[in-house]
Amino acid sequence: MIKSMTGFGRCEVMENDRKFTVELKSVNHRYLDVNIKIPKKLGFFESAIRALLKEYIQRGKVDIFISYEDFTEEDFALKYNEEVAASYLKYLNQMAKTFGLENDIRVSTLSRFPEVFTMEEQSIDEKELWKILEQALRGALERFVESRLSEGERLAADLNDKLESMMEYVDFIEERSPLIVSEYRKRLEEKVKELFDDKQIEESRIVTEVTIYADKICVDEEMVRLKSHIEAMKKALSSGGSIGRKMDFIAQEMNREANTILSKTTDIEISDIGINLKTDIEKVREQIQNIE
Repeated sequence: MIKSMTGFGRCEVMENDRKFTVELKSVNHRYLDVNIKIPKKLGFFESAIRALLKEYIQRGKVDIFISYEDFTEEDFALKYNEEVAASYLKYLNQMAKTFGLENDIRVSTLSRFPEVFTMEEQSIDEKELWKILEQALRGALERFVESRLSEGERLAADLNDKLESMMEYVDFIEERSPLIVSEYRKRLEEKVKELFDDKQIEESRIVTEVTIYADKICVDEEMVRLKSHIEAMKKALSSGGSIGRKMDFIAQEMNREANTILSKTTDIEISDIGINLKTDIEKVREQIQNIE
């Protein structure tokens, strides 16, 4: 099965009063481009997150949003800085003595001075947090891949329809091409007879002119290559996997063959069909940009 490069996935996991919420969304991109938004204090997980993403995603511009909530009330701890309090008290006593002031310092007053009491963030148990985060990440990624596969099915169906239409155009050109040579010979003979008053013209001269003309407009090689490219695309769609780049290259080759056919033909019917063929190839190329 093929995957679209457009997808979305979300998952929440709560364990031991800690909750992670992970959301992913992606759009088309030539390569894998990942943008991770995670709380600053958990930034050390970024390399592990990127490694995990590569198990599920090969191409696309992916934005991942990670939020973290801790309900354990163990994030911070109160710390008493005795040395700071002692310094305050020392200088307050010195001030009272120097200026002859009453020293009215109480514990409640001293405790309100800056840095006497501080709140310190507790150290994080990285292994425990990663276990929860990984679970949330994998849950979001699995949903993300499901959405890409679902969209990929629709893309594959649409592409197969267009490839069938393209094959019909190729078949028409193959059937029409020999008739053009016959029609050219008929017109050439009529023109020659008209110019030379129905005098007998050497058959070899006619054959030579027709042969030169047939060689100029011959698109047999282009038809063979186009059929081969169409079959290669069908095979790629049925095999699945990360085929976007391969199909884009094939589409470029198909476009080149269509341009050659249009440049060679002098027939209005083939020109019209060739334009339709080129239009479908362009549509296919647009759709391929959505495939991983």
